[in-house]
Amino acid sequence: MEKEIHRFTWQGIEAEVSYDPLFCGVIAHLEIKSINPLGAPLPITVTGYRSHFLPCGIIEAQDGSMVEQVIVWLDEEAKKPEWLRFVENNLQGELF
Repeated sequence: MEKEIHRFTWQGIEAEVSYDPLFCGVIAHLEIKSINPLGAPLPITVTGYRSHFLPCGIIEAQDGSMVEQVIVWLDEEAKKPEWLRFVENNLQGELF
């Protein structure tokens, strides 16, 4: 299987995800990064970049495309109090 690279937009942030189903011949690898705005925080990374290793075949065994699965992951993480607090602080601006 070949490495896949896709772009998508999540909540106004353009992101890129690459998926290598057989990284180094032993594990699957996802790389997610925000590209516009570059380095914009995402619920799975405050730096705008996330490298994530998975057992081989797990993406293929799930329903939906790889991009759909990443979006579901982002949506789930965006419900967490830490992310909601981060969004609220950045909308209002932090005083301290």
